[in-house]
Amino acid sequence: MSETYTFSDPRLSTLDGFRVEITSEKQRADVILDRPPLNVISMAARDQLRLVFEALDEDERVRIIVLSGMGEHFSSGGNIKGFMEASPEHVSKLAWNIAAPSRCSKPVIAANRGYTFGVGFEISLACDFRIVSETCRYALPEQKLGQIPGSGGSARLQKIIGVTRTKDIVMRSKRIAGKTALDWGIATECVADSDLESTVDALVDELLEFSPLAQRTAKKMLNDTDDAFLTTAIELEGLNYSRLRQSEDFREGVEAFHEKRKANFTGR
Repeated sequence: MSETYTFSDPRLSTLDGFRVEITSEKQRADVILDRPPLNVISMAARDQLRLVFEALDEDERVRIIVLSGMGEHFSSGGNIKGFMEASPEHVSKLAWNIAAPSRCSKPVIAANRGYTFGVGFEISLACDFRIVSETCRYALPEQKLGQIPGSGGSARLQKIIGVTRTKDIVMRSKRIAGKTALDWGIATECVADSDLESTVDALVDELLEFSPLAQRTAKKMLNDTDDAFLTTAIELEGLNYSRLRQSEDFREGVEAFHEKRKANFTGR
């Protein structure tokens, strides 16, 4: 049974256009964009989303975080008027705020359906897994405003699909369907719209079976080596492997394997 998450930080006493729920028995937190009908993400919400992910990262009750949107659309993007009202200094921090899911040590799943535009796409790209429905449409439409993506969208996308396809999306404000996103490696999985929630639920259950320590280590290692030389990445992989070799979870995993039973990982 999920319940409303309560934050101690007074800056999160009233959330702007989204809500957070926790399901303790599943060790799961849900960050749900909830400003119908298009779940526009305000400037204030960007600041709060960073604080929320940082708080959830520190909460020992939470193992997995799911980011989703209410209704037919994940998010049509940001509040356009807000860009003109914000100071240049504030705008310069947008990418740091939206990168919060990537910095979070825990697995973060984005559940995308319908419009997933602008900052909605960018924050999804900062997540570890993107489960999309067949109705999902990804886009970075900033060129239509005489702008470029400002929260890491083009940079992350280029890492995933290369410069040619990224130029096609960014410079033409092109919309990419969920199936195409899967084929291009943007999406982790593409499912029927009616199956989106159950597919995300199944992924949460699957991730909970693994060692939380190994999960955190894998996420950080992969993020840290994304732009590293191959030799550096291999060296860091070996060092992290050696560190986990000393963990209680690895010992439990080996013993469970030989005893043909389910491992009981504790994150130590």
